[in-house]
Amino acid sequence: MTEPIEFEELSPNFKKALIAKAHTAHPFWTLLGMRLSDIKKGWAVVQLPFDPKLTQADGIAHGGATFSAADAAVAMALVGLIGRDETLVTLEMKLNYLKPFTGGTLRAEARVVQKGARAALGEVRVTTDTNGLIAMGLATYMIIPKK
Repeated sequence: MTEPIEFEELSPNFKKALIAKAHTAHPFWTLLGMRLSDIKKGWAVVQLPFDPKLTQADGIAHGGATFSAADAAVAMALVGLIGRDETLVTLEMKLNYLKPFTGGTLRAEARVVQKGARAALGEVRVTTDTNGLIAMGLATYMIIPKK
């Protein structure tokens, strides 16, 4: 995320519904404690409070928790760009871990870099309020028809 970009707002009702229902529509989000905190067309922020249930034996959050929030943020950034008759799945994702997630609230901020008819590319920056930038990632998604 090198240059500032303006992202188009979603309709107020759609945005409100997404934020209110994201954690219940996705049971995995509830399991981890993730929340969608903001969303626009092509941009989203997912938050994950540190919790001992997310840790490895040494008290550091498992990398999978950080990865899950990053993946969810990119997916949500895409939600406002796909049709109601479409859904998406992760094809590939790379996350570079820079520091451990050891406390505070994780914030995964994602933006869509490119969206085509059947594939999309997004990037994500993961920060915490206690440790700054902890990870950066790049994700490719396939856009498919809903069944």
